[in-house]
Amino acid sequence: MPKIVVLPHQDLCPEGAVLEAKTGDTVLDVALRNGIAIEHACEKSCACTTCHVVIREGFDSLDESDELEDDMLDKAWGLEPESRLGCQAKVTDEDLVVEIPRYTLNHAAENH
Repeated sequence: MPKIVVLPHQDLCPEGAVLEAKTGDTVLDVALRNGIAIEHACEKSCACTTCHVVIREGFDSLDESDELEDDMLDKAWGLEPESRLGCQAKVTDEDLVVEIPRYTLNHAAENH
């Protein structure tokens, strides 16, 4: 069973975590199921960047991002070459090491 190692995050996961995942699960779903409250303002529909994560290890095991995800990622704070939206990055049979960025941009909340 693949694992997701979540690096320590000051607010969401201070100690870091090692999470069990199933092939086909998204990084976001695994985190949420384990009490790591990554924001997901668009309810996992690939319409915002609040679930932006950086895949520090295992990035090449993921399916390539599609054009919609790439367009969303272009708006993410702290974009890196290994950035993905947690709601779109599906676990394969390889372990992942994931970093949750310190900040996210929630355009929906900022425009109210």
